Amino acid sequence: MVNTPDRPQPVDLPLLQIGGPSAGADVGGCGDSCGCGAGADEFADHELGPLECGLDPDLAELLALAGLDPVQVEDLAHLAIEEDLDHGVDVTTVATIPEDAVATGDFTARQAGTVAGLRVAEAVLSVVCTDEFEVERHVTDGDRVEAGQKLLTVRTRTRDLLTGERSALNLLCRLSGIATATRAWADALEGTGASVRDTRKTTPGLRFLEKYAVRCGGGRNHRMSLSDAALVKDNHVVAAGGVAAAFKAVRSEFPDVPIEVEVDRLDQIEPVLAEGADLILLDNFTVEETREAVALVAGRARLESSGALSLENARAYAETGVDHLAVGALTHSAPILDIGLDLRDEPWTGADTPAGAPGGADGPEA
Repeated sequence: MVNTPDRPQPVDLPLLQIGGPSAGADVGGCGDSCGCGAGADEFADHELGPLECGLDPDLAELLALAGLDPVQVEDLAHLAIEEDLDHGVDVTTVATIPEDAVATGDFTARQAGTVAGLRVAEAVLSVVCTDEFEVERHVTDGDRVEAGQKLLTVRTRTRDLLTGERSALNLLCRLSGIATATRAWADALEGTGASVRDTRKTTPGLRFLEKYAVRCGGGRNHRMSLSDAALVKDNHVVAAGGVAAAFKAVRSEFPDVPIEVEVDRLDQIEPVLAEGADLILLDNFTVEETREAVALVAGRARLESSGALSLENARAYAETGVDHLAVGALTHSAPILDIGLDLRDEPWTGADTPAGAPGGADGPEA
């Protein structure tokens, strides 16, 4: 992997949808108010192309195909490494590992779950590696894995591998935890016609990755930012003087923006429908109230449940006929998936040791 000394200029790349209707019912994707509005063809036609960054072109292409901006991923990788080194060096590794030592390490799941962020972990390693490195990719993002299963094998200079280990694992474990939590919700809703959607309750600076992890877990994205869709909530209603008034104000100011309106009582639904709302958020409704709301709306708008949701009652809410369940816990409360990096116990005889390159299905990466 060759490091590029000059930092690349950001490229305005769209967020791409993973999966979609043609990919099967258990595959996630963008939601009704997602701001991406782009597909693979539009990405491919971008005038600057998807690979205008310092990452290896093959890795950058894989990130792009997954719907991630490779420049944004590269920048985050640099930030993670720079934060960990804090303008110094990895003193433990420098003191204990010969400069020219080479090692093979396996990223291995230590518990069962759904994996996400493998290519992101590769990007982190790529910015710290001072020499070429090779990878063998055993699984891909979105795959269910078992405890003890190898996910990714990397061979490179030992110092570089150990220096990048924690930063790579921090992101990989976090994203896989979100994907695993989302998969549990998606499984609970299977066959109901309802989908689980995320919120903006994300870690600052990691939203694009955390929402990607939701998609890997079979969930759908809601809006990516405050600018790509409107969500009229209780404080907007108070400030505007009513639910219908708030909806009308947004529609007047931003006629082309998707609008979702939050209601917390059944009697608020009809006035919103009269104004032309096509997506209504039912906040803290009981299952029975949700069922009444579905009957009242009778297909005139899509409905999303929020609040008071749990894995235990998720299916009951979904079976009322709502279209989505909004679950902030997918990103704000998901535990990590325990993944570790273990160096193989193999003899080292110096820089000339044959690499024994793994070279998996995707081939070795240089």
